Amino acid sequence: MAKTTMRQMLEAGVHFGHQTRYWNPKMGPFIFGKRNNIHIINLEHSLPMFNDALNFVGKIASKKGRIMFVGTKRAAQDAIREDAERAGMPYVN
Repeated sequence: MAKTTMRQMLEAGVHFGHQTRYWNPKMGPFIFGKRNNIHIINLEHSLPMFNDALNFVGKIASKKGRIMFVGTKRAAQDAIREDAERAGMPYVN
């Protein structure tokens, strides 16, 4: 399975977190800083775990397992539905 790069994550805006007032203290080690009251995610910590998750999902898919697609934000709803339907998988949007 192809590895995701930090550049790809930056270009996709993955480093933008939630507003600082909604943060969970357990996320502290993964927060790089804040800008305009938005947390900036530390991609150096997130990238290895993202690639681990990607490999895990790839193994499930290779064994014809079921994968639930979840994306409840308005911006993600259509993409979640389209990709889940294309893959023949269940989804929540």
